[in-house]
Amino acid sequence: MSSDDVRDAVADLRRIAFLLERAHESTYRVRAFRTAAAALRGRDAEELARLHAAGSLTDLRGVGEVTARCIGESLAGEEPVYLRRLEDAVARADADGVPLADAAVRLRESLRGDCHSHTDASDGGSPLAEMAETAIGLGHDYLVVTDHSPRLTVANGLSADRLRRQLDQVAELNERIAGTGSGFRVLTGIEVDILDDGALDQDAELLAELDLVVASVHSKLRMPHAEMTERMLTAVANPHVDVLGHCTGRMVTGRRRRPGSDFDAQAVFDACAEHGVAVEINSRPERLDPPKRLLRLAVEAGCEFTIDTDAHAPGQLDWLDNGCARAVLCGVPPERIRNTRDAAGLLGAH
Repeated sequence: MSSDDVRDAVADLRRIAFLLERAHESTYRVRAFRTAAAALRGRDAEELARLHAAGSLTDLRGVGEVTARCIGESLAGEEPVYLRRLEDAVARADADGVPLADAAVRLRESLRGDCHSHTDASDGGSPLAEMAETAIGLGHDYLVVTDHSPRLTVANGLSADRLRRQLDQVAELNERIAGTGSGFRVLTGIEVDILDDGALDQDAELLAELDLVVASVHSKLRMPHAEMTERMLTAVANPHVDVLGHCTGRMVTGRRRRPGSDFDAQAVFDACAEHGVAVEINSRPERLDPPKRLLRLAVEAGCEFTIDTDAHAPGQLDWLDNGCARAVLCGVPPERIRNTRDAAGLLGAH
């Protein structure tokens, strides 16, 4: 078999993982393909062909029967059946579903980056470099990494020391990326918890060093109306806050389904407009936050916005369509969406 007949097995495995993530499939299934792709790195096609011929691909740590079958098909120059089925499902959804309005398509094309993403440093599923590589592949100019803050222990939130180490890792990665001439940048950030009294769950001096701060409520979501309103107003007035993340905290699908928090949305959005804090249009299928009624209210209040994926895995970085469709439906002016701007424009917005 000539090298021209061999597909890139690693690329095929990563594409499968990407499409599974995009479809919000189970984490263990996605991990199986990403782990297998990692096991193949550094091995040439001839070595893999020998292992395949001997029936020994599963001897590689992280390669199971299903992934070995996909690898064998790639080595034979064939699109793996597993991948073909996923691609066909995407094509059918595009053909049978309701397409995005032309305006939403144009808005998606105008987005320069994503302001809310997570890595395996907190509760994401993939390392920093993998998230950046996927963002580049999607055509982004930048990706803001916003892992959780320390109080959210269930999400392995970053202490000040861990966050500082991540800043060093971002700097090193940006140096390597600069050598490729892509022009892409990883921007530093955090999704900082809004504490019960509206304070932020991280050192103020460290927050001041970050490119972008997303502030979100993750606890006591059923706090009484007046208290939740004051909590959010206090956070929005903090000069370190750039974006108010998934403002109601609602979940509309899945086992964690819950209603949004109760607060004075008019007062909170007025404060966002006053203090230059963008309201996030969260694109996660289970969040789609804020609800359309509140999103229209934020538009009327004169707020600016970001459209973000809140991605916890590389394939989820492709969820921006969800937010774009809602933004167009609710009349969000494109010029008020901060991530339609380049990195300099984004960072100078607040």
